[in-house]
Amino acid sequence: MLVFGDAFLVIVPGEIAVTALGALSTSTGTPPLWAVILCAAVAAACGDLLCYGIGRWVGLERWRWMRAERLQRAQRWARRRLDAGTAVVLFTARFVPFARLAINLVAGATGISFARYLGLVALAATGWATYQAAIGALFAALLPGAPIVSVLVSIVVAVGLGALIDLVIRRRARRRNPVAARVPSD
Repeated sequence: MLVFGDAFLVIVPGEIAVTALGALSTSTGTPPLWAVILCAAVAAACGDLLCYGIGRWVGLERWRWMRAERLQRAQRWARRRLDAGTAVVLFTARFVPFARLAINLVAGATGISFARYLGLVALAATGWATYQAAIGALFAALLPGAPIVSVLVSIVVAVGLGALIDLVIRRRARRRNPVAARVPSD
């Protein structure tokens, strides 16, 4: 539920839940790591697909609040990214909360082929779920006999890596085009 909710409310700790379950899986044997990855991937893909559907159904300008300059800027950013390379954008956005929401809504609103989108989102969600669970599993293996510590350390590392990925993406975008490449969270 947390991972699914994370598609809409970026304050929901979906990543943290998957990382923690990955650590618990390795340190206690329950739940199985494959089940953590499968459940997280399905929930992430379903959340992204629902955002796509909302974008397709509602569009991007139906209500006045959607026409606010900040939101319009985020939508233009997402459109440019999708036009530049749908697969790369969907995979990258899976790791950046606000970008993920904007990209999925815009993908639906701009009519990207559902079949193509579905395949890419499934792959991106599976890669993301594997990455998140693997961080937890890695630290549980490095800190055997300390499941709580491994969960806490893996969460801190996952959040740090996420922040680093976000920073790298922003800097690369700004280097390419310092004015137009602003990430929506700026």
